Amino acid sequence: MQAKVEQKSELEFIALMAFLMANAALSIDAILPGLNSMAISLKIIEANQLQLIITMILIGLGVGQLVFGTLSDSFGRKPMVYAGVVTFILASVICVTAQSLETMLIGRILQGIGLSAPRSISISIIRDSYSGENMARIMSFITVVFIIVPMISPMIGQLILHQFTWHYIFLFQIGFIILILIWFAIRQKETLTKAHKKKFSVRLFYNGAKDFFSIKQTVVYTIVSGLIGGSFFVYLSASKQVFQDQYELTTTFVYVFGALAFSMGISSLLNSFLVMKIGMKKLATYFLILFCVSSLIYSLLFYGKTNPSLLVSMLFFAIQFLSLGFIFGNIRSLAMEPIGHIAGIGAAINGFISTLMAVPIAIFIGSFLTNTAYPIFIGFFICSILSLTLIAYLNISQKKQ
Repeated sequence: MQAKVEQKSELEFIALMAFLMANAALSIDAILPGLNSMAISLKIIEANQLQLIITMILIGLGVGQLVFGTLSDSFGRKPMVYAGVVTFILASVICVTAQSLETMLIGRILQGIGLSAPRSISISIIRDSYSGENMARIMSFITVVFIIVPMISPMIGQLILHQFTWHYIFLFQIGFIILILIWFAIRQKETLTKAHKKKFSVRLFYNGAKDFFSIKQTVVYTIVSGLIGGSFFVYLSASKQVFQDQYELTTTFVYVFGALAFSMGISSLLNSFLVMKIGMKKLATYFLILFCVSSLIYSLLFYGKTNPSLLVSMLFFAIQFLSLGFIFGNIRSLAMEPIGHIAGIGAAINGFISTLMAVPIAIFIGSFLTNTAYPIFIGFFICSILSLTLIAYLNISQKKQ
């Protein structure tokens, strides 16, 4: 009987952490079908400027993690999640009332800052509760649940647009996060014990950062997270241009987006079982190689050409997403594994570096996107080959020790 209670508790924990983290995905993906309407309302002429509505939220996510993650080691995980959600709600009001692109971008950055609390502190709560391969297993299960949101978010956004204006997408986001916060407040206990609380001071962050950067494994896998995250964010910010503009999938775009996200969910589910047998390091490396090789093949096959058929493009994107399902959770777990003693600050620095690396990568690669998806695959290849080089360097240095 006790085993059944523990199993139920773990399943609820996985679902709660997944939906806390998924608010960031909802805030990015749900507005994708509404970008054209937003462009008209905000008088945006350049298509590439629409990418900023996606990428600017990432800046907020990066900066906010540094603040909320650090404070959570002193004041607890739950109070910082509450503070982040309040910030997000206020920022969403700015987005709803925005009359210009500049105001919208300010709101999006503030949305990211608010969302950084539930997103990064979820990682700290998971690290407080699990370690090693078990943490990677839990992260994989969380990714499976988490991936449901990117699958259905564009569909939700499109359904809202059929009945209302794009403003109501932001109102829906407010309602969703309030429901998750109530669930979190009632069901999730504080995981930072009194014994592990640290008195807040500037030196607290300095010492945490010093520990973080002294651990080569953590630093390398954090950089890898930034590189792979950057290539993935290019896809997120440019998917509207690729599928709606280039392939002219005005109404079916949301289903293509959901199908590709589903492939990532399948691999995340498989990872949760395989990680205990094969190990997170091997799985992450194997699928980084697949990610790299498949993007190289695409780059060689379609150099100087227009987009291939939709089926071919989806096949290559599906391989990339399948690989990412094995990469993301394992890479994050590998980075966090040695820093359980500074889980809050560690998750904050990890998220800050990886996210702020990802934003300029996404903006830079996205600037080359015109009439083909080719730049995205070049970006995939460059980011993955750099990641594999860093991991090879780490492996060599660890063998010498």
